[in-house]
Amino acid sequence: MSAARPRPRLLRVLRVVDLTPHMRRFTLGGDDLIGFPCGSEGAHIKLLFPDRAGETPVLPSPGERGPVWPEHAVRPHVRTYTVVRIDPDANEIDVDIVLHGDDGPASRWAMRAGVGDPLGLAGPGGPDLFQGHAQRFVLIGDPSSYPLLYAVIAKLPVSAQVDVLIEVPDVSEVQPLPPHPRLNAQWLSRHGGPAGASRLLLDAVRKLPWNEAETVSVTLAGESAQVVAIRDYLAEVRGVPRRMMYAVPYWKDRWDEDRYHDERHRIMDAFDEVAA
Repeated sequence: MSAARPRPRLLRVLRVVDLTPHMRRFTLGGDDLIGFPCGSEGAHIKLLFPDRAGETPVLPSPGERGPVWPEHAVRPHVRTYTVVRIDPDANEIDVDIVLHGDDGPASRWAMRAGVGDPLGLAGPGGPDLFQGHAQRFVLIGDPSSYPLLYAVIAKLPVSAQVDVLIEVPDVSEVQPLPPHPRLNAQWLSRHGGPAGASRLLLDAVRKLPWNEAETVSVTLAGESAQVVAIRDYLAEVRGVPRRMMYAVPYWKDRWDEDRYHDERHRIMDAFDEVAA
């Protein structure tokens, strides 16, 4: 018997903080957050955005085959994000949203939303973020996966060897990482160039020192073309077993999430088939 799906929740904005010129953190809360799983930092969630900030999004009911929407309801825009912080005592959760103009419903909402505005949330879910029995941990991503990488670093033991590679559009998007005694971090700026054409992360991965005798856990997420290229390199050249990789293409350069949805699932399904 499959586990019950987490029910959608209606939350409200408690605080808004700009972390970088293009990254805004929203603290959400309310009584509906009661029971949200502790320790979910880094996990996937779905945010349900209304057409306009201030409007209350319609929420579905959980069904055996997925969400059940009220008849004739105007459905919200559903986008995938990552839990940054969960505070069950205060009934708060933090989510970071990239600001990239009015060309998407999430960014459009985030540019205008303020304290008190409602937002829907479903989840958490997703695969294991890392394999804890590994000897070495390699974390690779971009601003979209920064909360994931931050969460993994914070969960790792102090004895772990941790290599982190993060590509940013420019140096203004660099953020602090949690302290760790064996952390080696590289921030790579593409100086405003397109993410889909960048090879900075792939080249940096190729230059990492590698010991084939070590058991390595890889946490990899970000732009689709980059994730696929790095994933395939690590599997085919470095011999990292697919079961030792969390490799999720969060987004695709110049595509919105609605357009990218089916392709992302095709990529993930193919990856799972090889890993099986």
